Amino acid sequence: MSRKVQRSEVCADCSAPDPGWSSINRGVLICDECCSVHRSLGRHISIVKHLRHSGWPPSLLQMVQTLASNGANSIWEHSLLDPAQVQSGRRKPNPQDKVHPTKSEFIRAKYQMLAFVHKLPCRDDDGVTTKDLSKQLHSSVRTGSLETCLRLLSLGAQANFFHPEKGTTPLHVAAKAGQVLQAELLVVYGADPGAPDINGRTPIDYARQAGHVELAERLVECQYELTDRLAFYLCGRRPGEFRHPFILVSVSLSLRSLDLSELAKAAKKKLQALNNRLFEELAMDVYDEVDRRENDAVWLTTQNHSTLVTERSAVPFLPVNPEYSATRNQGRQKLARFNAREFATLIIDILSDAKRRQHGKGLTSPTDPLDLSQADDDQHDYDSVASDEDTDSELTAQNNNNTHMDSSDLSDGPITLQEYLEVKKALASSEAKVQQLMKVNNNLSEELRRILSKDHVP
Repeated sequence: MSRKVQRSEVCADCSAPDPGWSSINRGVLICDECCSVHRSLGRHISIVKHLRHSGWPPSLLQMVQTLASNGANSIWEHSLLDPAQVQSGRRKPNPQDKVHPTKSEFIRAKYQMLAFVHKLPCRDDDGVTTKDLSKQLHSSVRTGSLETCLRLLSLGAQANFFHPEKGTTPLHVAAKAGQVLQAELLVVYGADPGAPDINGRTPIDYARQAGHVELAERLVECQYELTDRLAFYLCGRRPGEFRHPFILVSVSLSLRSLDLSELAKAAKKKLQALNNRLFEELAMDVYDEVDRRENDAVWLTTQNHSTLVTERSAVPFLPVNPEYSATRNQGRQKLARFNAREFATLIIDILSDAKRRQHGKGLTSPTDPLDLSQADDDQHDYDSVASDEDTDSELTAQNNNNTHMDSSDLSDGPITLQEYLEVKKALASSEAKVQQLMKVNNNLSEELRRILSKDHVP
């Protein structure tokens, strides 16, 4: 759900009043101009979300607002608060400064290079190790001090750290203690709600056993974030509003009037042949592209078009993540070339195949006969999949985070005609909105080119 922030808030990066966006993993609020730079950095650096026009889980929004109001920005600007450091010439931008290069260079130094983050003092003449930081995080999450945990994470503490003596992860500890906001922060930094402790119990189990029912339900939502987000992008409804949301999407796969060309069929077969690791990577890449497109839509609806958004403030495709291979980054960027219909087809195929994999079904089906067995994690190598012809079908070979799907949420059940028609209508509406936004964007680009051409007339 959407919420309004207090009018006294200012942008964490340039002090502009009334920031409209947030960087979730940094715990700060930012203005439109600074947000354009954050988006260009990529989700691995800054995960942005609009404060009023995006959907928010209440506890996630509360986590961001708590961090912002309790000085999380001082973590990223620690050395700038020292008067002695100001003499070095480095200063924080003002709202009137240009986005490029002034604000962009500062934001990159602040969040990408971590140039102003305070380093913890050394102990026994040895540097503080990641293991030391992670152990501190493991202890700190049972308290309500979000800023302390964010500082530890900023220095390299691992959200999925498995404590060798205690046999748990930080999320187990937060779940047992009922620390909802700590759990939100850990999940943002990659903590796995389904990770087992030494006895096989998950953080969800810990929350339920401790009587924290709402926290347990929220962790379940986090566990299914990827598939839920893709389904919501297509249908415009949250899981639970349909009795069988993923089945509906799967049924629409066989009934929809989307692209059933030979290229699309070949791409689907390649997707089915991917081993689980590569399939998970592809699903995460598509998730990131969904996030980019949704933020683009919000961006276009919230900007003052009379001032024209320059091309340098646009994010036309997913930014490069240096942790990924060049092949994977190229594939991620090619996702932007898919039109609304093609992208919907890809998402439906991913959701359908996710269900098939969860149920352990083979590839043979009445509508898509293919005599192949289920691939295991070592059967295919990434580059061999990605080295085929340069078509959109090669996008079926990407990404690196785990997805979590529960067979109880993907179980078969009767689908009514009315439910199918609702899905079909939602898909058509989604495509129409995307086409409208593309038209607006094209008009803006044309007007910008016209103005620039006038400026260059001698």
